[in-house]
Amino acid sequence: MTNRPLACVILAAGKGTRMKSDMPKVLHRVAGRPMVGHVLAAVQALEPDRVVVVVGPGMEQVASAVAPFPTAVQTEQLGTADAVRASFGLLEGFTGDVIVLYGDTPLVSPDTLRAMVAARRGAEDPAVVVLGMRPDEPGAYGRLILDGRGGLEKIVEYLDASAEERAVTLCNAGLMAFDGARMFDLIGRIGSDNAKGEFYLTDAVQIARASGMACAVVEADPSEVVGVNSRAELAEVEKLLQRRLRRAAMDGGATLIDPDSVFFSADTRLGRDVVVGPGVVFGAGVTVGDRVEIKPFCHLEQVTIDAGAQIGPYARLRPGARIGADVHIGNFVEVKNAVVEPGAKINHLTYVGDARVGAKANIGAGTITCNYDGFSKSHTDIGAGAFIGSNTALVAPVSVGDGAIVGAGSVVTANVEANALVVSRARQQSYPGWATRFREGKQKEKAKKA
Repeated sequence: MTNRPLACVILAAGKGTRMKSDMPKVLHRVAGRPMVGHVLAAVQALEPDRVVVVVGPGMEQVASAVAPFPTAVQTEQLGTADAVRASFGLLEGFTGDVIVLYGDTPLVSPDTLRAMVAARRGAEDPAVVVLGMRPDEPGAYGRLILDGRGGLEKIVEYLDASAEERAVTLCNAGLMAFDGARMFDLIGRIGSDNAKGEFYLTDAVQIARASGMACAVVEADPSEVVGVNSRAELAEVEKLLQRRLRRAAMDGGATLIDPDSVFFSADTRLGRDVVVGPGVVFGAGVTVGDRVEIKPFCHLEQVTIDAGAQIGPYARLRPGARIGADVHIGNFVEVKNAVVEPGAKINHLTYVGDARVGAKANIGAGTITCNYDGFSKSHTDIGAGAFIGSNTALVAPVSVGDGAIVGAGSVVTANVEANALVVSRARQQSYPGWATRFREGKQKEKAKKA
């Protein structure tokens, strides 16, 4: 491909009425990322010179979500060509290649976009390149009609197609690439003489061909160009993307015991020889090092796990958790905004929040860092090699020194020196025979009332 400049225009002004939502359609999430975010990630892989996102009036949420990329407002929303025209002010003087994409089509891949750019820059010098697909059920999709040389002759809407044209299996997927030097004129000549009175971008092909310009087609897998107009379609796209993410994880060297039950975010990163059990959910911002085992039914979000750690089952790692190498995080343990240093063990029924757990420390079952006093959060620091007995409450701000031991059932409200033993609980008292006398007395009371 030549070094021509590249621009990408993402159409994101749709209201998404069928979504039945107060949120703009393109902000609905797939694999933890807004749909328009997936499209932006795909175009950024091509390192374009310009990116413009076209939004509707009052869509400040979308503008904020796509920042720092600039937005253009399609004020009247009179069709796809009208939407592209809204971007012209931000593309003034641009004569490179322009790809037009849709913010509600989140599965398109960078490789497909590169193929469109390559076709646009091919020997035939097409003014327009249209992305096509061959779905199992062509249904009411517009058909792409090719000429004898394999170029695109026209796009025919299903309702306008003849029986012969409806038999064509090559369908319009919607995405288009233009020669920027010719795009402004072609789109400017599109009219609205149709039943809806709208300006259709697909008419650019007919105008280009009528002017003696070539047009071309690039084919994509139908799964890449599934659009979202309803909650049901959003669920279908989620399913397709999860399948893709699971395959990528396994191809990268991770073992998924039951792939269909594991859910990834778009930015999940797994190292080699990671083993993931059934029912694990990765929220946004998770990075997992090599040889980590994540046992069944864990939930992780915005955490980093270093090599060799063991997590779960039934563990919850929340934002800001940093799990060091060879750490053990066991069943029903929650860690939030805390650093757990290499070799430490937190094996059972424990909450560690706003804390540091030193290397090779051992945290007993039922331990809680009491980090919130109803007004502010405070830090707990547990030193290397410390042992915290079961059912301990560490009332922050507090520190436990290296090698210290805290007796089970303690409530720790003051700092503990290194290598000290701290026990903070009432001395055990024993009263022989008391239980027998208590039961006998209660039985007599009950008999008198009968």
